Amino acid sequence: MIEPAQAENAPLRQLLRGEPAALRPWIDRWDGKRIFFCLAAILIGAGLYGAAMGSWRSPSQAWFVAVKFPMIILLTTVGNSLLNAMLAPLLGLNLSLRQSFMAILMSFAIASAILGSFSPLVAFMVWNVPPMGVGPPAQQAYTVIQLTHVGVIAFAGLTANLRLAQLLRHFSGHTGVARRVLFAWLAGNLFLGSQLSWILRPFIGSPGLPVEFLRSNALHGNFYETVLRSLLNLLNIK
Repeated sequence: MIEPAQAENAPLRQLLRGEPAALRPWIDRWDGKRIFFCLAAILIGAGLYGAAMGSWRSPSQAWFVAVKFPMIILLTTVGNSLLNAMLAPLLGLNLSLRQSFMAILMSFAIASAILGSFSPLVAFMVWNVPPMGVGPPAQQAYTVIQLTHVGVIAFAGLTANLRLAQLLRHFSGHTGVARRVLFAWLAGNLFLGSQLSWILRPFIGSPGLPVEFLRSNALHGNFYETVLRSLLNLLNIK
């Protein structure tokens, strides 16, 4: 018999363990409580991690990123739901719009819960590195913080997508179909998520620029143009 405290944590256990048989009802039935749980996991987990991410720049930056980080995840989920629902049947997996939305929402909820669990460690690291400023120590600290965020976010995303892959394999009954659908969904999420991140910058912040929620040139250029320009500069191609 499940104790009351255990019953309250059951949705979190089911989500993080990612067992397809336990999560199948989450996809098959439109349950407002489960949707609210996933939204709460994203808002709290990604919000806490965003606060830790922006805290090196200033308390204001921490508040801004605590709002923007969950916003990116939710906008990516909503924005790609229709695309993902169209891609799945084309690739051999018959999922409805509602089922596709819920699968992506659950995946991001898992990633956000993992990020939230890392937020105290990241905040502790930020507290102990040299403060933002000018000079080699500050630049080294910025590099360490950047690489740490890349590693933690990559770990959370990889774990969440492994859980999503298991669920897709359970629905399709075929590893190849599940893999194709997963890669197609990831491509769409990456395309939209990276551009949203570009528009909603800054996150860590820069000592030479003021603290602000959005840059004044937020809608100028795009993420892919910037990456291409950086690559051309690296290769010394004009």
